[in-house]
Amino acid sequence: MTVPACRYGRRIGADVDDRTLVAAAQGGDRVALDALLRRHHDRVHALCRRLTGNDADAADATQEALIAIVRGLRHFDGRAAFTTWTYRVATNACLDELRRRRRRPEPGLPEVEHAPRPGTTGPDLATAVADRSALDRALAALPTEFRAPVVLRDLCQLDYAEIADVLAIPPGTVRSRIARGRAHLARTLGEPGTAPRRPTEPA
Repeated sequence: MTVPACRYGRRIGADVDDRTLVAAAQGGDRVALDALLRRHHDRVHALCRRLTGNDADAADATQEALIAIVRGLRHFDGRAAFTTWTYRVATNACLDELRRRRRRPEPGLPEVEHAPRPGTTGPDLATAVADRSALDRALAALPTEFRAPVVLRDLCQLDYAEIADVLAIPPGTVRSRIARGRAHLARTLGEPGTAPRRPTEPA
């Protein structure tokens, strides 16, 4: 059985479910809170990486999301799955980060490509890096209204009702924005070297 590391000496087994950890953390158990944050960190960061489009902003948004999760945990009532709630918090943190980004001056320097992981070589690596870079650029070209539901659906595997809850929009609007976003991504990724076209305004 895998046991997550813990800063406070006591260890919590991976078989302990989120509901139990949440209840303990809400009661002041810092070990349970630590285990809960560690369990969901990678999911939160992956969402932030896709929504913000770069590692620096993703790190800032992830940190803000985790702080917001800690601060808001006492208000979590369990009506939604804890994972869904963390995605809602993380999405809001990303939207805040994107708004801050728009107010910052552009540095004028190209973003450095992601370094390969150790032990990975050959054409497959080049293809993987190129594919990720192309997807990052295509997602960055999407307006946030389309990007968020596409990422929540295709990366986080949320259903339409969960995405509607996360974004506070009707399920029909979720479906429409995902369809438009995916169509835009397909056009962009299928036409290398062309300038991305922005989709029509969201429903």
